[in-house]
This record gives sequence, C-alpha cells and structure tokens, in this order.
Amino acid sequence: MEQKGYLIAADAILIVHVVFVVFVIFGLLAVYLGWFFKWSWVRNIWFRLLHLTAIGVVVLQSWFGKICPLTTWEMSLRQSGGDATYSGNFIQHWLHSILYYSAPEWVFILLYTTFGLLVLVSWFLITPKKQKR
Repeated sequence: MEQKGYLIAADAILIVHVVFVVFVIFGLLAVYLGWFFKWSWVRNIWFRLLHLTAIGVVVLQSWFGKICPLTTWEMSLRQSGGDATYSGNFIQHWLHSILYYSAPEWVFILLYTTFGLLVLVSWFLITPKKQKR
C-alpha cells in the first residue's frame, strides 16, 4: 500500500473511533432521555447489550492499562504512512482534538468507571425488553 493509502486507512479508523465514542456517550444520554420521553426503542435489548458491552470493554481496558486497539491500529498505519503526528487535514486535526487529551491515567480510569456504572445503573432503572415478534 502506498503511503497515502496508509493515511487514508488511519483516517478511516479515526472516524470509526469517534463514532464508537459518540455511540457510548450519546447512547447513555438517549437511554435516559428515552425513559423521560417514553421512547420504546431505548429499551431494545440488542441496543442495550451493545451499549453495555461497548462501555464494558472501555472500562476493562482502562483497569488493565491497555490501549484501545483502534488507537494502536491507527498509529501503526500513520507510522507506515510516514505521518506519526496529527498535523494533517482539518477533519483529522479536530477529531484528534476531541478524542485525545492529556490527563493522568487515574483520571481516565475514574471517568470510564463512573460512566460504566451509569450505564449499568440505567440497565436496572430503565430495563431493556425483548421485542415481540
């Protein structure tokens, strides 16, 4: 793959990463708003299982000090493409500004764990239901 191809693939992974983060954050917001506004889709068992699993993976990675595989894959592609920095195009710059910020590791572990607990609490407060066929 030529260098530009690696960078395009890295940008695609970055977009997937942002979509994942948006799903986790706004998924929880949707559950609580859905409870308030009586949206039945927020009780969908498959949506809720996917959401709980997604934040569960993040929490476990933080507890065990593991870097997200999407980050590792993206960085590897950037390095192969000859671009180890994030000084690329506009979209790339802003997506990285949103996703990657600096703080001590314990801050992230606390944030992820607290958010994961909120998702877990939502499971019991706003119970998911299997769809009727």
